Amino acid sequence: MKRVVITGLGIYSCLGKSLDEVRDSLYNGKSGIIFDPIRKEMGFRSGLTSHLDIPDLKGVLSRNQRVYMPEQAKYAYVATAEALKNAGIDQDYLDTHEVGLLYGNDSTADAVVKSVDTMREKKNTTLIGSGAIFQSMNSTVTMNLSCIFKLKGINLTVSGACASGSHAIGLGALLIRNGLQECVVCGGAQEVNPYSIGSFDGISAFSVREDAPEKASRPFDRDRDGLVPGGGAATVIIESYESAVKRGAPIIAEVLGYGFSSNGDHISVPNVDGPSRSLKMAIRESGIDIREIGYINAHATSTLVGDQNEAKAIFNVFGDYRPEVTSTKSQTGHEMWMAGASEVVYSMLMMKNDFIAANLNFENPDEDSAKLNIPGVRVAKHFDMFLSNSFGFGGTNSTLVVKNL
Repeated sequence: MKRVVITGLGIYSCLGKSLDEVRDSLYNGKSGIIFDPIRKEMGFRSGLTSHLDIPDLKGVLSRNQRVYMPEQAKYAYVATAEALKNAGIDQDYLDTHEVGLLYGNDSTADAVVKSVDTMREKKNTTLIGSGAIFQSMNSTVTMNLSCIFKLKGINLTVSGACASGSHAIGLGALLIRNGLQECVVCGGAQEVNPYSIGSFDGISAFSVREDAPEKASRPFDRDRDGLVPGGGAATVIIESYESAVKRGAPIIAEVLGYGFSSNGDHISVPNVDGPSRSLKMAIRESGIDIREIGYINAHATSTLVGDQNEAKAIFNVFGDYRPEVTSTKSQTGHEMWMAGASEVVYSMLMMKNDFIAANLNFENPDEDSAKLNIPGVRVAKHFDMFLSNSFGFGGTNSTLVVKNL
């Protein structure tokens, strides 16, 4: 079985448009959450959202390339360009090697809504535009990235709800480990427009703490009242150790383990058993002792039952060993399909810079979070291994264990 290493990272998030900006935001406890009055005008119960600008790619990509790209594909392009550059991979390398692509994405609502609106208003399908079909498919990110970067390996969108980005990295690692690919571009992307999350608002999933947006996302806090939607894109370049050494790549970490499970239970309410099995599998596949894990990046979205059951699962697995546990969603909100990939990037930035970002707004633990070591302020700490959880609707769970190199 081949070793799987990380050689490049890229990010486009509400915390910054580059790795350096995001690192500084994590370190300084900056929140990327705002109040959006337009959402209230549209009838939203909550006007809270993370904020980021859609990249202007005019002059970077051709008009024909841009017309096929919805916002999440643009986020993913910027993140992937940064990750490839940091990995030392240029177009010549992509042209002469079978580099794969696995990217998490589970919606493309904005493009669908606009197409339907045009049909209803104009009564003429030809006016929808040639790019609409490619913008409106869930596989829009991978079809755009694979054509822009001319990737020749596996080309697949991973659609696993809020665990999509994490599953993409885990599945990519399995392909490399078994010799089916030497290098895979992995990641996750999430659109941030109101249409993509109106149904979430409709089931009262979002916090309504609108008077203080930066305090609205409160993972593990007793007084949490719901999540805050977010988005963007994150890319992680993974490859076999042999491939990285051969091309003199900057080897920055190793993907030791990937755990997965299904709750086999309620479609939206998580349980404890499923996440526990995902955690145990990742640790078992890594071949490590749990005390080697110096930090846990929790899925914790700031929902009552979700945070509660994850805290129980972590305690079930780790017992009296209490490494720091935080949810970076306290700063970003819930980045949904992107989150599993972005939280690997966030954790990597912390590991490489010897700190753990504060779990913002953690003021009063509940019965379950009180059993964990959740710092409400930034912690100066050197650690060489972290575990990252991602869970999604339908009971899909993914856990990754990553080691510093």
